[in-house]
Amino acid sequence: MNKNGFSRCGELYIGLLRKEGRFSTAHVYQNALFSFNKFCGNTSVSFRQVTRDRLRRYGEHLYDSGLKPNTVSTYMRMLRSIYNRGVESGSAPYIHGLFRDVYTGVDIRQKKALPMSELRRLLYEDPKSESLRRTQSIAALMFQFCGMSFADLAHLEKSALDCNVLRYNRIKTRTPMSVEVLDTAKEVMNQLRNSQPSRPGCPDYLFGILSGNKKRKDERAYREYQSALRRFNNHLKSLARALRLASPVTSYTIRHSWATTAKYRGVPIEMISESLGHKSIKTTQIYLKGFELKERTESQNKNLLFFDLTLKLEKNVSKHEKGLFSCLGTYMPNFPKNLSFL
Repeated sequence: MNKNGFSRCGELYIGLLRKEGRFSTAHVYQNALFSFNKFCGNTSVSFRQVTRDRLRRYGEHLYDSGLKPNTVSTYMRMLRSIYNRGVESGSAPYIHGLFRDVYTGVDIRQKKALPMSELRRLLYEDPKSESLRRTQSIAALMFQFCGMSFADLAHLEKSALDCNVLRYNRIKTRTPMSVEVLDTAKEVMNQLRNSQPSRPGCPDYLFGILSGNKKRKDERAYREYQSALRRFNNHLKSLARALRLASPVTSYTIRHSWATTAKYRGVPIEMISESLGHKSIKTTQIYLKGFELKERTESQNKNLLFFDLTLKLEKNVSKHEKGLFSCLGTYMPNFPKNLSFL
């Protein structure tokens, strides 16, 4: 392998990520690098072989293979990051617009939130199976904990629970988080609570999703989590089939559905973003499903009714009534104050 080449640069960075215990990020880089090497037909790709034309053809290959835009974007951003590290180290030349012809954005059309009727069934309708009831309980807790990710729920430790408040750092971003445990969640928590004694040097998990017999930065712990995630997603698919849901369901579905439900209830996007632990509101906007045609039609009807009411008031109100409406505008904050006659 070319010791100063593109593939070697990627392998070195992946090794650094693993050394830091960032196994999930290393896994994504490894997949992207493996895919690109395979496309090039070479496990030792040089920086000179990374051209605009080859990247464009690689992007077309990924689409032809059935990958979705956001997955293609992830792969391209990983390759760009590796190339930039080569530029910084002096191993690769800077080429303006090298990744210009490939997709590195985020496709906000890919929404994962469930319709409200299907969400209710997913979380509350009896699947008539003990194993699926456990999967349903985990999903319900994720939803009740403000759309908590499966990774964060699985890695919660007993020390995180403090007087009915969960305090923890997000696995993905290390963002400090806190969420109150409502009474509706307590019974489910007791069902899933880990009853195993803690082991020296190992995490003492709150729930029995992970074994807790491996040290935190042990790569075997990451592999165990990956197995637990795959198992949970498979069980979610089985749960969706048992409940006759038309929409696909994954662990991300619950997080996206919580965010969209909050949006429909009128919760400010800043609050939704903070509750999800996002560092940017732009990330939250990707999660939020747009309003359905029914909701948009209702909003349109309300606007037209308000407009008609305004016209009628302007035509029929007397001077005395105008003064009354002005007072109502003062004491009733929701009363329209922008009427032209006030």
